[in-house]
Amino acid sequence: MGAAVGQGQGGGRRRRRGRNRTRPMSEINVTPFVDVMLVLLIIFMVAAPLLTVGVEVELPKSAATALPGDNEEPLTVTVTATGSVQIQTTETARDQLVPKLRAIATERESDRVFLRADGSVPYSEVMQILGALNAGGFSNVGLVTDTGGPTLNEPEG
Repeated sequence: MGAAVGQGQGGGRRRRRGRNRTRPMSEINVTPFVDVMLVLLIIFMVAAPLLTVGVEVELPKSAATALPGDNEEPLTVTVTATGSVQIQTTETARDQLVPKLRAIATERESDRVFLRADGSVPYSEVMQILGALNAGGFSNVGLVTDTGGPTLNEPEG
């Protein structure tokens, strides 16, 4: 009898091991993937505004709508409140502006350029830069302003 009881206990242990075996998981755990994607989304949302042109100017306000975008990175020329001229973020002397613009125009597909000028810059200086842009090979010039400016109402008549 004692031997039979011992076999029964040993056999019971084997059964328990057999029942507790886990099958391999055939499902994909997407939680880590979603976590990584959300972190990347937040990083890009924070970094995207930092990738814009970093020259600080006080743009005038306008009621005009935005221009459609291009496939190329837009070329931006900035006139600061102190009167310095910058192509993208590189300060450029005024007498070197036209030659540099010509060199840039030969490498670009588009002749579109965005002109950003501080609101305190005199109109005559902005027109001089516009002339330099034209002489440098850029005839498609967009003037950059902030939105939300005053609108001109049509007179009633």
